[in-house]
Amino acid sequence: MKYKIENKELKVAINSFGAELLSVINKNNDLEYMWEANPKYWAKTSPILFPIVGALKNNGYIINEKIYELPRHGFARNYDWILVKHTKQSLVLLLKANSETLKIYPFKFEILITYKLSGNSLSVKYSVINSDNKTIYFSLGAHPAFACPTDKQINYDDYYLEFEKKENFMQWPIDENGLIKDKPLSLNIENNILKLGYSLFYKDALVFKNLKSNWVVLKCLKSKKEIKFTLKGFPYLGIWAAKDANFVCIEPWCGIADSVNHNQNLMNKEGIVKLETDSNFNRKWKININ
Repeated sequence: MKYKIENKELKVAINSFGAELLSVINKNNDLEYMWEANPKYWAKTSPILFPIVGALKNNGYIINEKIYELPRHGFARNYDWILVKHTKQSLVLLLKANSETLKIYPFKFEILITYKLSGNSLSVKYSVINSDNKTIYFSLGAHPAFACPTDKQINYDDYYLEFEKKENFMQWPIDENGLIKDKPLSLNIENNILKLGYSLFYKDALVFKNLKSNWVVLKCLKSKKEIKFTLKGFPYLGIWAAKDANFVCIEPWCGIADSVNHNQNLMNKEGIVKLETDSNFNRKWKININ
């Protein structure tokens, strides 16, 4: 089921399957700002990453001495979410633990996602609720892909990302199994600007830990159009694109792929969120379209 929300500035489409953001159109210029989901490159636009982010070592994890398997980025993107509320400018969808999820993730949970429009901005809020009688352990992340370019006369390498604050930009490389290597590499960035180019992502995503910036702006050398992405409260950030594809993913994460040295115990996994019974965990990211 596809849902639409709209105001004077923006028109947005969301799929109930995966609660995935499909489209963000600026009504002032009729431009689409989301990736077209071309299956030749990558058939997604904005999957939700839950209850893990990235890959697990040997595709599995250990909890209470039992081994479970989970696919990369978890399972939330593979279920049809339940409609909770739909107004002209907002949408709330729900995913709950079920008999299938409990076989691979032995925790009872509810996760709500709220899409809300305000002026030229779209906010996306996640609320994870522990409905179990024990502590639950999870990671949570976003994976939205933005079109680059939005205009035919502009090239991919005309785009760049500008960060709010001065960062050291130590990136954590990913090995062939999707695991985080044990030593970071320095990324040569001047004036808090990361220039985009296809080759930047030939070795997978750029992964950063504990950035100081609360926002990053996707800008273009040949256009005044831009997307300001606010990501306060997310300790990890991934930036990625499929090989030679015309998009860039800005991915705020609460959690990260396993390191090459991890012992697979979910309870002490780096970045894991521990949520007590009858508690909830909330995070929000926002885009401003200009």
